[in-house]
Amino acid sequence: MGDTLNIKVCNLIINLCTLTGLIFCILFIIYGIQSHIFTSSEALNSFLMKFGLAAPVAFVAIQALQVVVPILPGSIGCLGGVLIFGVFQGFIYNYIGICVGSLLAFLISRKYGIFFARIVTGEKIYNKYIGWLNKSYFDRLFAAAIFLPFAPDDFLCYLAGLTKMPLYKFIIIILAGKPLAIFLYSMGLEYILQFVINFFN
Repeated sequence: MGDTLNIKVCNLIINLCTLTGLIFCILFIIYGIQSHIFTSSEALNSFLMKFGLAAPVAFVAIQALQVVVPILPGSIGCLGGVLIFGVFQGFIYNYIGICVGSLLAFLISRKYGIFFARIVTGEKIYNKYIGWLNKSYFDRLFAAAIFLPFAPDDFLCYLAGLTKMPLYKFIIIILAGKPLAIFLYSMGLEYILQFVINFFN
């Protein structure tokens, strides 16, 4: 009973953090549209100059953290990377941050077990995918899900940490599977945002 209550409290805190992160992202997007940093290369460069070399490092760290603790939706982070740094650099920083975060989630789950995995996800997703642990072909299921852009990748990385999957195999799957999902998220959301910007201009 005590563990269940603790998990529910932790889930509530994480959900509140996610909502706060989402609100912050929406406000930043509105600010970016109004200040033209998403529509003008000059305004964007001026914005980035304020942060110097710290900007890419901070962004990669945030992307890694959002995998371990979902403070904002990963798709929003991908969009932010493309908007702030451009398509190529944004993709690279997104890729590095998400891969590092995925590795951390795997290692944390391997060390602390199923309790921590339940903390960082809702009961609905946990109950839906926990049965995968009983599949003899978990590795193939995991690899296929990582390649898809709409699977709950963060939780699946925690789930993989509960299996006997070798670390090297996990790293190979993440490095090979993440680029497509990140690209689709980044380009798709950028297209939607540009449509919104053009609509209001």
